[in-house]
Amino acid sequence: MPAKRAPIKKAATKAGPLKSPAVKVVAKPASVPAPERQRDDLPAIALPLPPAELDAANRAYFDKCLEKIGFVPNVLQAYAFDMAKLSAFAAMYNDLMLAPSGLSKLEREMIAVVVSAVNRCYYCLTAHGAAVRQLSGDPILGEQLVMNYRAARLDPRRRAMLDFAAKLTERPNEVEEDDREALRRVGLSERDIWDVSAVVGFFNMSNRIASATDMRPNEAYHAQARTLPE
Repeated sequence: MPAKRAPIKKAATKAGPLKSPAVKVVAKPASVPAPERQRDDLPAIALPLPPAELDAANRAYFDKCLEKIGFVPNVLQAYAFDMAKLSAFAAMYNDLMLAPSGLSKLEREMIAVVVSAVNRCYYCLTAHGAAVRQLSGDPILGEQLVMNYRAARLDPRRRAMLDFAAKLTERPNEVEEDDREALRRVGLSERDIWDVSAVVGFFNMSNRIASATDMRPNEAYHAQARTLPE
């Protein structure tokens, strides 16, 4: 039989029951308030040009913007140092983008985004990317055009228009009759080809002004039309 183990005797101690080691409590530092977020759209441009007093026509135009979209686009604020330049810019924009044309408003906005993507224009990609999302009801299309229009599933007409817009922006000296003929084959008229070219030209100019002045898009554009339809 195995030997019996002697009972273990508890060692006597005068210290009493064991205590947990003392834990040093470190006071938490007072919370520091987070710095207030700096708005990305202020100032509208990097040039401190003092605004001129709005004339009656441009005051009415700004009021219409406030009524329809809730803010005045920063591109208009940027031109507001000179009423003649503001009026000329607004007139050209409204004629090209809103007047009757064989191109839909969405198609014109799509061209604006593709030109701006080639030029990496932060202002125009933000503002006109939002317009594409709104007019198409498709936020995915808006993002695809901003990132790479060739990823979008486009019909032949729109793909040909955007190919032409990209080439006219990147390599204008290489545009020739074959490029115009490609637009005719998908149904564009001679006037439509003019309108595509005019929109491309306008946004190449606008992109360069926006980039040269560090023009900042209104923050409201970022959140517009982001929800997919059910």
